[in-house]
Amino acid sequence: MKKTYHPFFRRLVCLGLPAALSLSLLTGCQTGTSGEKLTPVTLNEVAHSIFYAPQYAAIELGYFKDEGIDLTLVNGAGADKVMTALISGDADIGFMGSEASIYTYAGGAEDYAVNFAQLTQRAGNFLVGRQPDSDFRWDKLRGTKVLGGRAGGMPQMVFEYILKKNGIDPKTDLTIDQSINFGLTAAAFTSNDADYTVEFEPFATGLELEGNGYVVASLGTDSGYVPYTAYCARQSYMKSNPEIIQKFTNAIQRGMDYVNSHSAEEIAKTIQPQFKETPLENITVIVERYKSQDTWKENLVFEKESFELLQNILEEAGELPKRVPYEELVTTEFAKKAIPSS
Repeated sequence: MKKTYHPFFRRLVCLGLPAALSLSLLTGCQTGTSGEKLTPVTLNEVAHSIFYAPQYAAIELGYFKDEGIDLTLVNGAGADKVMTALISGDADIGFMGSEASIYTYAGGAEDYAVNFAQLTQRAGNFLVGRQPDSDFRWDKLRGTKVLGGRAGGMPQMVFEYILKKNGIDPKTDLTIDQSINFGLTAAAFTSNDADYTVEFEPFATGLELEGNGYVVASLGTDSGYVPYTAYCARQSYMKSNPEIIQKFTNAIQRGMDYVNSHSAEEIAKTIQPQFKETPLENITVIVERYKSQDTWKENLVFEKESFELLQNILEEAGELPKRVPYEELVTTEFAKKAIPSS
């Protein structure tokens, strides 16, 4: 019987698993504060967003160097590209929505990716309209046009999940334009005829500051707790380098502890070097927006209940080839060891 692969997995093949994504940052042998040689680790992230503040806090506060890691950060610009880099060996660790690991596992990848640390527990995008709307209700989207995300990606699936929760059929009750590439919808919204757009930060706040749009709803608040983004590595890499995975997880946990114990203003100042083109006051507003909706977990443990909820969302979206076992795609070993002892 011929195996049917999920479109996501076929995209990985089309992108070319052996082909390296061009690294935007240079690596080199560095030494830590005590003079020891650091281990180079390449992290490929799905997007460069303030949504991932704990990660950038860990970088800027030197937590990775403290753990003996020389981190190279690459913006993959999409989960499919991040997974391509990971499976091909061009990245050591991938950071993206865990749906990507489910797709590749279900698609038959032998050296598939295993999730070892969950960073965010809510969606990080917002619904932006043409006018302010303090009395927004989701049923106002009936008959409208919305700029959405890629089919099978977490932003789009969470959006559809919210619509269905509110009795709205994503296919018949509104028009969702999915033709615009990730990260370009905000620019398109300024000249497009769409009524709404679904945006990450800093694009949502950027549209507001330009007077071209207004945040009317938070997908993170209205979808509830969802395992939105997590770190993963190939089985082979994890088996060969458990100490690196542990040290990496330790650094991220320290970044998580920092954002959960500091003010939005303090966090904004810490991570500003990662967002040099964004004014400090804008970063502060965005961090506060994410803090107020309880975006970041207290620890990095990816619970089974969260993984099953993710699969439920994939099923509802018609994107799940088959349900996959939690034990195969998630390990909590490293995250549990990284939790600070009380």
